[in-house]
Amino acid sequence: MATERNFPDSFIDEDPQKALEALNEALQGDSDNAEWFCQRAYAHILLKNYSCAASDAKKAQQLQPSLPLAFMRTGIAEYHLNHYESAHAAFTQGHQMDVSEKSFEIWIKRCEEMMRETTQNGSIQMGGETTQQRPAVPPVKYDWYQTESQVIVTVMAKNVPRDGVCVNFMEKELSATIQLASGENYNLHLHLLHSIIPQQSNFKILTTKVEMKMKKTDAIRWEKLEGEGHESNIKHFNPNQYPSSSHYTQKWDKMVVDISEEEKNEKLEGDAALNKLFQQIYTDGSDEVKRAMNKSFMESGGTVLSTNWKDVGKRKVDVSPPDDVELKKY
Repeated sequence: MATERNFPDSFIDEDPQKALEALNEALQGDSDNAEWFCQRAYAHILLKNYSCAASDAKKAQQLQPSLPLAFMRTGIAEYHLNHYESAHAAFTQGHQMDVSEKSFEIWIKRCEEMMRETTQNGSIQMGGETTQQRPAVPPVKYDWYQTESQVIVTVMAKNVPRDGVCVNFMEKELSATIQLASGENYNLHLHLLHSIIPQQSNFKILTTKVEMKMKKTDAIRWEKLEGEGHESNIKHFNPNQYPSSSHYTQKWDKMVVDISEEEKNEKLEGDAALNKLFQQIYTDGSDEVKRAMNKSFMESGGTVLSTNWKDVGKRKVDVSPPDDVELKKY
């Protein structure tokens, strides 16, 4: 279906991740197609990427304000983000466009129930009047710098949920929706000065920030982050020379090392800390250590992880579940 540039719900239901990748590719060639944004929002909803879904559905609204399905997708995404008032508004607008669609009425009632419940649980009495208490949302800032091969944009947002970031890399655009710890969304949309390689760009969520790394198409120095680049203005990259968003000279190569060190030293907890430890042992280990870890993990069904090749290399590693878990054979 996708090869014909047609993305029905049935195609997305079958494999949401595959559909998402196909829609990403399609939107690279046509970034003004409201129906594709609407269907990509549906794929994000199935994958529980609700921030991304809300962003795409709202983009579909902007491109085609008369599309009821865009308001349905917006409402569902906002509902799952616990933004019941925004969801109610979207469902109401969509219902006005298509009164025959009964799903709008069902969702509107759900939102009204949740809004009442939220009001009852989250309101306080002040001078005989009920006032909703809302936490103050600190302003969010972003910064950028560059290396010879990458442009890095950093959003200074702390404690962002691991599933609360949606980033779309396009040839000359960066679009990001970040769910803040307060529950609010921060949207960033940049029209880039020069082109990037979307497939080789990525993002990372740290405890103090969200970092987006864009792969440069050419190893040239960007004079600024946004705007229209001209061939006559292109200069060779000098890693010690401005620009970035900071107006002073900086040793950018050293900054990259410092940031890598910061990521390495980031304090994690629980399973995340344990996984990082195992990853570090594997990365720093010898070939024998890596063989031992792979063999013991695979043969034991993930219940044993050994670094001793002399031990596990000459025997089969049996399954060894924790003491409080009973092994059942099927």
